[in-house]
Amino acid sequence: MHKRILIVDDEPSIRKVLSAHLRRFGHDVDTAPDGAAAVGRLQVEPFHLVVTDLKMPNVDGMQLLAWVQEHQPGLPVILITAHGTVDTAVAALKQGAFDYVTKPFDQDELHGIITKALANEAANTRRLRSEPGAALGMVGRASAMRDVYALIEKVAPSPTTVLVTGESGTGKELVARALHAQSKRASGPFIQVNCGAIPESLFEAELFGYERGAFTGAVTSKPGRFELADGGTLFLDEVGELPLEMQVKLLRAIQEGVIDRVGGIRPLEVDVRVVAATNVDLAAAVDAGTFRKDLFWRLNVIPVQLPPLRDRPEDIPLLARHFLERFNARLERGFEGLTPEAEGRLALHAWPGNIRELENLMERCVLLSDGPWIDVPDLPLPPIDEEAPAETTEELDAMGLKEYVRVHTMKLERARIERVLATLNGNVTRAARQLGISRKSLQTKMKEYGLRDEEG
Repeated sequence: MHKRILIVDDEPSIRKVLSAHLRRFGHDVDTAPDGAAAVGRLQVEPFHLVVTDLKMPNVDGMQLLAWVQEHQPGLPVILITAHGTVDTAVAALKQGAFDYVTKPFDQDELHGIITKALANEAANTRRLRSEPGAALGMVGRASAMRDVYALIEKVAPSPTTVLVTGESGTGKELVARALHAQSKRASGPFIQVNCGAIPESLFEAELFGYERGAFTGAVTSKPGRFELADGGTLFLDEVGELPLEMQVKLLRAIQEGVIDRVGGIRPLEVDVRVVAATNVDLAAAVDAGTFRKDLFWRLNVIPVQLPPLRDRPEDIPLLARHFLERFNARLERGFEGLTPEAEGRLALHAWPGNIRELENLMERCVLLSDGPWIDVPDLPLPPIDEEAPAETTEELDAMGLKEYVRVHTMKLERARIERVLATLNGNVTRAARQLGISRKSLQTKMKEYGLRDEEG
């Protein structure tokens, strides 16, 4: 059972002793002098276990544990602590640490704990991988999301440009990170640029860098995001916000792998895989003259369309439980879960802010609710009669909330399928594509809802 273990300690002697001990058992060991360096290692390389000191400069063991709980749940963390901080270590167990040992530690005792932690990590990995999308760091069982997972796994190993589209809050950054993590560039940098947050006058310098003296204030040379992403992935979020002038230069950088720093005298070659994302209709932007057609086609080599949360109601309880578990750890709370009625109420909401809105709602619930269960009164949502059709109030009284949610969701789904089919003159293939599901899945739903299965 040879695994990759990260040792984090500000004392070089401790790192050296632990590394030598673990390597004798055949493990691959890496080290970091503090939590900040450890986070950097964890972001670019996979590990099966973290063994960290509790007291360290910059980012300490507790902060590192919190980061792991949020970004890599399931990765076990063992704390090394002095006798005077045992109470803190016990508190860390409540926050999700696997175990702790006190200094001076017995190597046989530590090895026994490490062996159990690695076995636990393997079990967690098997459990997580049984869920669709878990290996990609994503949550959801809806057929549209399964199609997204399959597409990610198929195109990730290639250097091809990908355009991720979907409403705000649907998880476009997660797709970009999954593409990077599953690619041959996983050990390289993942650099993110929010194109909507950069002033137009600074776009060129931010993307391509600048030389000393290129403009007032340029007292030193600075690499741009393309250079920083060399050998890795550049994620251009909100790419539809790029000014037209920058679109020309971006097109050249993607097509030729060459950039020019502001004030530079020679072009620089870069090896970058570009993943772009937008919540606007770029095809419509092309027609409106605000986005270049040649850049659109260069970005849209592999399109990935993310469905809005309202179109994947079966995933709402899964996501709510996922966020509840995360915020339980981060906020040191002990909620056991959501009541069936609360999960049903979540399914009725339209979720205009999509997954991000659900995440924020669950954080608020965990922070403000009394527990141990989150129930309908704990949910900061508008009253049901403001979201549900007025004529269904009697249905709700007769059926109860859980059954009403099921029936109401089916009605909404049937109505949406009918609307899309009508728009596309009954073309099933195009309708399935627009709905974000497979043609076979659409045909099954049409049969279930008594709709005609014919193509126009």
